[in-house]
Amino acid sequence: MSTGTTVIIIIAIIVVVAIVAGIMYDTRRRRLRQQFGPEYDRLVDERDSRMKAEAELAGRQRRVRDLDIRPLDAAAQARYTRDWSAVQEQFVDAPQEAVTAAQRLVMTVMSERGYPTEGGDQMLADLSVEHARVLDHYRAAYGISQRAADGMASTEDLRQAMIHYRSLFQDLLGTAPAAEAGPAYGEPVVAGEPGADASTVTASEPMTNGEVVTDGEPAAYGGTAGRGAVSNGEPAVDDEVGPGGTATTTDLPPQRRS
Repeated sequence: MSTGTTVIIIIAIIVVVAIVAGIMYDTRRRRLRQQFGPEYDRLVDERDSRMKAEAELAGRQRRVRDLDIRPLDAAAQARYTRDWSAVQEQFVDAPQEAVTAAQRLVMTVMSERGYPTEGGDQMLADLSVEHARVLDHYRAAYGISQRAADGMASTEDLRQAMIHYRSLFQDLLGTAPAAEAGPAYGEPVVAGEPGADASTVTASEPMTNGEVVTDGEPAAYGGTAGRGAVSNGEPAVDDEVGPGGTATTTDLPPQRRS
């Protein structure tokens, strides 16, 4: 075999290896984007480096694999669902105390499922592996809880916090409506598919607060509504739908007036 032939073979091998490596890297990136959704983009912006962000997300995956994360059985799901109903009823007379109780209940469920609850940043990093699509709900709810502790949150703010906490709570329980999952993050969806409106959108483009949605359209906060409409950016509860699929009440009762 001549030297020229050997060089051509070596170059061809290098090219093939580079192509395979590129395909594997693109596949890994696509999987990370689909799994972590908005958390992927948030971390890329925060680290100012796509490679650093992807390395960190892969590290989160490895850490969570080593944790004893387990699903709740049916009895635990039912018990915690009753606890949430009690907290939601408490909101009528004591909204701030109800929000505090909601946060504690979320932490309790996390702990029972095997998630460490010490250290805010690490807790969010752990949650992002399996619950990235509702992570911003927790951030929003926690921010309102902090303002409430300083006396800076209105009753409407507190009601929004309850809605945000509920999104994470249901996801942790494994009882979140299947329709909320929607399409994979960043993938286009077309009219007639879950998560689509009358025009072509992407999964990362939720509708704005106050927009009425119909069957299969995305609700506020990036979720997807099944039946009914949203009021003030809030998803309607399944059993609170009137004729024609229109929500008749809001998700949480207003504060009782004396």
